[in-house]
Amino acid sequence: MAQRRHHYEQAFEAFLREERIPYVSVNEAKKALLPAGATLRLEPADPEAGPPARSLKNFDFVVYGSGCNLLAEIKGRKLAPRSASSSRVRPTRRLESWVAAEDVRSMQTWQRLFGPEFRAVFIFLYWCDELPADGLFEEIIEHRGRWYALRAVSVEEYARIMRVRSPRWGTVHVDTASFARISHPFRGSLSIPGGSLGVPAPALEPIGA
Repeated sequence: MAQRRHHYEQAFEAFLREERIPYVSVNEAKKALLPAGATLRLEPADPEAGPPARSLKNFDFVVYGSGCNLLAEIKGRKLAPRSASSSRVRPTRRLESWVAAEDVRSMQTWQRLFGPEFRAVFIFLYWCDELPADGLFEEIIEHRGRWYALRAVSVEEYARIMRVRSPRWGTVHVDTASFARISHPFRGSLSIPGGSLGVPAPALEPIGA
């Protein structure tokens, strides 16, 4: 097992090994340079994004499936405790789904570079204080005494509905209800031919077009 920076990546890699899912871990030490003439852009276009970048952030894993290969970026989040505005309201959990806008740009570009047999996804791992009972989580990992709930989302689907979260920090997000709608169990994303996580594959333009 490769040495991972965070316990979230360690837990996910252990999960892949235990499930005997083929994968390759990616070296995150350096950013990759884009091919000559290529640019890094955010889709949909963001007028405040600034000039196109010439390098892109690496992702975490290439995961191979029977119907779709994934370019996976792990996003670890601590699951917020249950809260309610009053005793008459059913307590709910808020799933944090924010990412850096740079992550979206880079993952979109990686998907174009790898071609139509690969889909870029964000894998959200929610670190739970105890074994979660919520019906939303169909996949749970126990690793080194910690519980993690998994949700996967297509980067393209995420990008279509994301909103700016913090202009200062360059982050974006989707609202809780939308995230619950577009995110899916991880295993199902490995056997969807011609699409990603049940979402039809979008038409992609060549880089630099």
